Amino acid sequence: MSHRHQAVKRMKGKVMVIGLGLIGGSIALAIKKEHPHAEIIGFDINGQQAKLAKSLKVIDDYCASYEEEVADADFVVISVPVIQANEVLKQLSSIDFTKPQVVITDVGSTKGSITALAATLFPQKNVTFIGGHPMAGSHKSGVIAAKSHLFENAFYVLTPFQEEANPKEIALTKMWLAGTKANFITMSATDHDLVAGVISHFPHVIAAGLVHQAEDMQTGNAYVTRLAAGGFRDITRIASSNPTMWKDILIHNKETILKLLDQWMKQMTEIKENLTQNNEAFLLDYFSKAKEFRDGLPVKAKGAIPSFYDLYVDVPDYPGIISEITGILAKEKISITNIRIMETREEIYGVLRLSFQSDDDRQSAEECLRKYTMYETYIV
Repeated sequence: MSHRHQAVKRMKGKVMVIGLGLIGGSIALAIKKEHPHAEIIGFDINGQQAKLAKSLKVIDDYCASYEEEVADADFVVISVPVIQANEVLKQLSSIDFTKPQVVITDVGSTKGSITALAATLFPQKNVTFIGGHPMAGSHKSGVIAAKSHLFENAFYVLTPFQEEANPKEIALTKMWLAGTKANFITMSATDHDLVAGVISHFPHVIAAGLVHQAEDMQTGNAYVTRLAAGGFRDITRIASSNPTMWKDILIHNKETILKLLDQWMKQMTEIKENLTQNNEAFLLDYFSKAKEFRDGLPVKAKGAIPSFYDLYVDVPDYPGIISEITGILAKEKISITNIRIMETREEIYGVLRLSFQSDDDRQSAEECLRKYTMYETYIV
């Protein structure tokens, strides 16, 4: 069940955001934008982060202890890592909420554990937990990177314990979060964890595995590390994600990951057997079907893994070329998230890879460079 952007009622009341990082901060900004009369109180275990959130006007105020402030909240957003989210939920279950209808949600990328836990913690009729997972993010972190439009057009999964039993609370959650301009989908926690495992969690395992294999091989061949700087570095980018976070995610989505590992190893065994037999027809079919499915995937839709919006520029190798390019983009107020020279040799052109926060920024940069320079730009 999906939900497209509609005119919604302006909500009043108190919102508590627990965890003021990129996700919590962006949700707070989206709520503030859509519901200007709502009061948004924030809490973060890092007091400086909470103060920064207030100074940036992400929240209206912060508190030293959410237990003292949350009792009269109408909407509570738990935006902390998955392990801590369960502990926060347990703390909230001891609160005597005073409002007639309170909705608590989270933003974790695994839903089975916390949804099942919530079902046992809130017997009181005025409190309902609706699990949430906004499937968008950024390669930046912290409240300073928060944006009200971070989740625009992204999928935002809601996982109530029983969809048929909570239609009013699901609707309330969507109303509070309408400012995200996300596309809401309601599904079971089990379905969510399977899908997230396939498209996000398991790919992180594979990326880390490829990196470990390269590390093992480079002990006997120094060229491995030197030549891994190009495409290999690109396809394993997600292996640079937070190790503690991914350890926790795997533990919380253990059954799905184990099932996917079994399927993967079966597939790799099949490849090994056909390669041993020089079965060219099988190998061609294997790569052809993968290409066909991959080429049919949505190009611009936001998914569970943050997209990389890269623009490649052929540039001559001379001192000051990088500052020339960045200076042109700076004049147009186009922000670059990453920059790297992929190949340079004397006397020939090198390849400059510029990374951007969004496809719109990349398109603006491409138009800008075509207008002010003669350098060729292209998207891979």
